[in-house]
Amino acid sequence: RARAAPQERRRRVAPLAAAPPARAAEEPLLRGIFEIGKRSCDVVLSGRRLRWSPILPESPTDDSSMALQAEEEIIEMKDVFSVKLKRRRFAGQNKGGTLLGITIFKCLNKEENKLTDCAIHLNNLSEDHCQSWFRHLKEILNGFQNRPKSLKVFVNPSSHKREATHVYYEQVAPLFKLADIKTDVTVTEYEGHALSVLKECELQEFDGVVCVGGDGSVSEVAHGLLLRAQIDAGKDTDYVSNPVRAPIPLGVIPAGTTNILAHTLYGIKHVVTAALHIVMGHIQAVDVCTFSTPSRLLRFGFSAMFGFGARTLALAEKHRWMPSSQRKDFAFIKTLADLKPEECELSFLQVPQEDSHESDRKKKEKIKRKGSKDQWQKIQGHFLNVSIMAIPCLCSMAPRGLAPNTRLNNGSMALIVVQNTSRTEFIRHLKRYTSIKNQFNFPFVETYTVQEVKVQPRLKSGLDAKENMYLNAASAEGNYPWNIDGDLMKEASEVHVRVHPQLIDLYGVNTDDLESSQATCNCI
Repeated sequence: RARAAPQERRRRVAPLAAAPPARAAEEPLLRGIFEIGKRSCDVVLSGRRLRWSPILPESPTDDSSMALQAEEEIIEMKDVFSVKLKRRRFAGQNKGGTLLGITIFKCLNKEENKLTDCAIHLNNLSEDHCQSWFRHLKEILNGFQNRPKSLKVFVNPSSHKREATHVYYEQVAPLFKLADIKTDVTVTEYEGHALSVLKECELQEFDGVVCVGGDGSVSEVAHGLLLRAQIDAGKDTDYVSNPVRAPIPLGVIPAGTTNILAHTLYGIKHVVTAALHIVMGHIQAVDVCTFSTPSRLLRFGFSAMFGFGARTLALAEKHRWMPSSQRKDFAFIKTLADLKPEECELSFLQVPQEDSHESDRKKKEKIKRKGSKDQWQKIQGHFLNVSIMAIPCLCSMAPRGLAPNTRLNNGSMALIVVQNTSRTEFIRHLKRYTSIKNQFNFPFVETYTVQEVKVQPRLKSGLDAKENMYLNAASAEGNYPWNIDGDLMKEASEVHVRVHPQLIDLYGVNTDDLESSQATCNCI
């Protein structure tokens, strides 16, 4: 009976052994001794955390003050992106070597939304001990969803100061290799190269696509990824009313001049931050627009400008022989000096005011349900600039964003209309973008939250010679420039812009939700 009692007790507590998932993640998987920062430490690994504390000698007087010094340090496993066996090797030795321990690589939050990587060294000379820990750590890392194992990479060597190739191979590729991510790299040779590759390549072999370049390069890759999705779904690519989602996420490595999409995703233009968001598998669903004429799809994109923003780009493109920054400054000043309004008619389907406080899910359901039943509004006149943006469009020149009242995935677009006014007042409006003041607080600026927009230019007659000098030759024939995500397009007919909620996943985090918390563990 004395022997039966413990068995009965074991039977009574057995049901408690099957802990719920959250509790199971806290259950210790391994416990051992490693040297960390020249101190022997008691290290405990669970599915969620790695924690350690220094092993202190026992005090003969049982002084509890020494115990207080043994502060425990913790690493969240969700912040770890790589683990390697650490070995000492001689020059020229590629394999083997004396085992020294394990190195854990962690993603660290810094100030101003920056991410960086740091290494923690767990030293132990036992091969069996380290191999067991290494296997468990790798098992945990392999269990994280959305972390890519294989990426298709496009590098635009011509972007900005022709530094994209250097940026990728010096700063990004080492992080991908450290995270055991396989890559297939295409260095683009001409405009449209990435688009043609995306139409033909075996996308199912990759977990994501990465673009290293500026806004124009990213726009081309995003367009290609979504166009490929329509082709695979058997849809007519000349007219896409209800597009399917992109099959895999897109990563953006900023290597251009303004880098609006990267700045909007990460809150900062920082190559290592962008690369670590991709490595960590941080995914953000983003709204996308379709830009179409009555007869065909022009492209998928995130934002567009008609008027001043487009004419500035058109002039800059005519002076590609100039250095990037000088070209853009020249085009901006010249277009401002020759400031002229566009005569056009704007038709738009506005998001009802009563929807403004509803959840995004309910709002999207209403958008689908109402569709063309809602009443279109029209305004006609002379406009200096028309902006249509599905994302906030942050950049260093507009820290609040070109469209600060929209979000990455709220299922709507910002329509910003700048009516004809004096050059002085227009400059005042532009200067507001660089400050914290409201750039829309002018009587000649109107803003709307919309689902669809149609822009119908009114053909002009008798363009003067001075205007024809800086406008594209096609403009004189009735074609009007459009700036779509930094890419120049020319169209004479009506352009119809629709927003499509959460059509693509981008590697990154919503800048509304960026955490300001600082890392608590030191890198040793």
